[in-house]
Amino acid sequence: MNKKYQLVGMSCNGCRTKIEKVFNTIPNVKAQITLDPPEAVIESGDDIDVEKLNAVLSEIGNYQLIDHTNCNSHQHVNNKPDLTSSRQYICPMYCEGHDKTYDQAGSCPVCGMFLVPIESLTEKKDNNKKISCCSSHHKTEKPKITATSAGKYYCPMMCEGDKLYDKAGSCPLCGMNLEKIPERKIVATYSCSMHPEVTSDKPGSCPICGMDLVPNAVAEEEDHTYLNLKKKFWIAILFTIPLFILSMGEMIPGNPIGKIITPQLSGWIQFLLTIPVVFYAAWMFFERAWTSFKSWNLNMFSLIGLGAGAGFIYSIVALFFPSIFPDALLGHHGQVALYFESVAVILTLVLLGQLMEAKAHSRTNSAIKELIKLSPAEANLVENGVERKIVVEDIQLDQILRVKPGEKIPVDGEITSGYSAIDESMLTGEPIPIDKNVGDQVSAGTINGNQTFLMKASRVGDDTLLAQIIEMVNSASRSKAPIQKMTDRVARIFVPVVIGIAILTFIVWMMYGVESKLAFALANALAVLIVACPCALGLATPMSVMVGIGKGAKNGILIKNAEALEKLDKVNVLVTDKTGTITEGRPSLEAVQSTSTSTHDELLILAASLNTNSSHPLAEAVVKKAKELQLDLLEVEDFDTINGKGVIGHIHNEKVLLGNESLLLDHNIAITADVKEQVAIEQKKGRTVSYLAKGSELLGYLVIADKIKDTAKQAIHYLLDHGVDVIMLTGDNARTAKAVADELGIQHFKAQALPEDKLMEIKKLQQNNKIVAMAGDGINDAPALAQADIGIAMGTGTDVAIESAEVTLLQGDLLGVVKAKILSHKLVRNIKQNLLFAFLYNVLGIPIAAGILYPTFGILLSPMLAAAAMSLSSVSVILNSLRLNTVRIDPQ
Repeated sequence: MNKKYQLVGMSCNGCRTKIEKVFNTIPNVKAQITLDPPEAVIESGDDIDVEKLNAVLSEIGNYQLIDHTNCNSHQHVNNKPDLTSSRQYICPMYCEGHDKTYDQAGSCPVCGMFLVPIESLTEKKDNNKKISCCSSHHKTEKPKITATSAGKYYCPMMCEGDKLYDKAGSCPLCGMNLEKIPERKIVATYSCSMHPEVTSDKPGSCPICGMDLVPNAVAEEEDHTYLNLKKKFWIAILFTIPLFILSMGEMIPGNPIGKIITPQLSGWIQFLLTIPVVFYAAWMFFERAWTSFKSWNLNMFSLIGLGAGAGFIYSIVALFFPSIFPDALLGHHGQVALYFESVAVILTLVLLGQLMEAKAHSRTNSAIKELIKLSPAEANLVENGVERKIVVEDIQLDQILRVKPGEKIPVDGEITSGYSAIDESMLTGEPIPIDKNVGDQVSAGTINGNQTFLMKASRVGDDTLLAQIIEMVNSASRSKAPIQKMTDRVARIFVPVVIGIAILTFIVWMMYGVESKLAFALANALAVLIVACPCALGLATPMSVMVGIGKGAKNGILIKNAEALEKLDKVNVLVTDKTGTITEGRPSLEAVQSTSTSTHDELLILAASLNTNSSHPLAEAVVKKAKELQLDLLEVEDFDTINGKGVIGHIHNEKVLLGNESLLLDHNIAITADVKEQVAIEQKKGRTVSYLAKGSELLGYLVIADKIKDTAKQAIHYLLDHGVDVIMLTGDNARTAKAVADELGIQHFKAQALPEDKLMEIKKLQQNNKIVAMAGDGINDAPALAQADIGIAMGTGTDVAIESAEVTLLQGDLLGVVKAKILSHKLVRNIKQNLLFAFLYNVLGIPIAAGILYPTFGILLSPMLAAAAMSLSSVSVILNSLRLNTVRIDPQ
């Protein structure tokens, strides 16, 4: 049987994958989970036991299945409970009324929903709002760019659903840096070029000289989170470097530092240097650690706060009260060694990681800002025959607008008078303008050609296609919550284990028959916490990623997001655009065929001479070829463009025509069956054919195509041979798409795909548990690039595409995808080797720090020995990471 359920508590793709995986391990059960909407389709050969499924869910997290068919099986109470008893629990459905509360967490005996703390309802329900079990799930959609949300901040992990914050900061639950929702528009100001002191927030004329006010350049908003972290990082570096040199002075041959600064004075200087790092630069990490322990949501900050805090406290006690430590813990100078340098180095490394993450997050908003810039700030409104400029935000439905040559179309609408060729590459990715006549639809952000026309506004504001693309990019880029780092997963188990070992160490030493029991117990318990501090663990991934990013840059692969470099190794589907990605992205003249006595060069001279008067991309391709061959062009008179058909002009007093079959038929020029057959063969290959005629005679035809890049076939064949499915999505016509796919051996493709089509195709693949990389270069690819697990932009493409992607290929060819995937594989293997070194230190160090060798060998892990072991582990990680510089990433 087959049944659909609503899934409560799922907030990210990681949740979806985890739930689907655990369900599919149940015998006779096949599950398909979707994130948007949050639903589960359960197929089973037996009767489906919802309670059994929910029991399985409760073991992996706070998730629950809701049976839609039972939504009306109980009465939901409309009003809120008394919220004075904040330590009790209640059913969020209020099945038993607003007075029925429970002392402990559990499930509602009526509807089965998880009971929630009463205080959690204080900000989430309204007094007279009716709630149903079909709408009570946690919100999983990311905040949209609306008038109320624009410019505010939210947690990328969606810990508190769609809760927004007015200021930048950290999430109070998980500690992640809050992200800003981009502004809906970039506000422009206007001023007079003759009188700069005259400014306005709207277009108009200068009250002094009468000149039109011109828009000023918009200043980019600064990323305050990134700048604040950057400032703290450099302050941490400023104090950490001298601290590290001072503490490691004994390892310098001849110990020059020790001859100037005594060990006791050195300890005080180290203490003073550590204070700015702990209490200013990295204090937020201790706040996040405290939050994680309060909520028991253990993560990387728990581990950092525990280890660094223990090391700092231990060092302070050792500096101020050295006499309380037993002789077994003293160094060769007769003093207790300190951990100030380890604390500062660890915190500075973590700060570097946060800085890199903040920089990566700022890229997300950059893509949206680039899209917003595509919309013009003003438009030409025509009312009662009078034209005036207005800001785009003031345009109303059905108003008549004039669009002049070269201008961007302000809103979506319909041409009411005139015609033009419109550059719609932002929608289709195709470089050839589309001829538009009266009654045709035009879209905001597309660029008008060399004609003027009138249009009627049919969609304005958030309803325009450009606004929808902006929202698609916004939603897609935030649908991928930051992946839970390996350190976080380890911390959930590692932190409680370390705390347990530290407590056990304290108890055992208090029971052990030695003098100074309390001193030994405290010292060894703290030693366990210090040794657990992940110095090498903190280096394991960043060092490999840093070297890997550098290796990629040397090969023309710019990686903005470290997680993307790691994840590329898992990609099993590559979705790619055609124009500009597989092909060159611009028309080129492939052949000139004569059907008369005229030579190749004679035909090209005539065609190029005509096209020098045209700005059409096809014309540019012909002129470019003539210039390459250094042909002398002729003078053209009476040049005219026939919209949708071609061009006409007079050369040496003879009429010359260049265009499609309709142009020749209009002038009664015959095309033989043989020529039509030859042209049909070229057109089946996805090429464009232009006929050339003089007077009433057909001279020949020109074949123009978007050439496939030389490396595309090699790259696609390599990916297919290594288990990566390649899917081509293009805005071009089906005939051209099929021709390109057949030539490259691509089995799956879709033609005439709009931005939304590409986005939905990637979502569908992800719902089938595919790890998807998307390669593209155009504005129309931006939503898909943001939605994909890995977005890969061509360096030759648009700024919007580059900002939407995590990886940019400078050389703009798919062979870079192959190199990036090989580099990712090498990187992941290197990281695993580093983690082995890091954990080896922790596994061996913790029991020795606890004193396991003391009863038999009388050995304690002194601070000096611990510091040496920590340094050796870190050096091993660094040296292994540097090996990445020597690996080959060229496909064999």
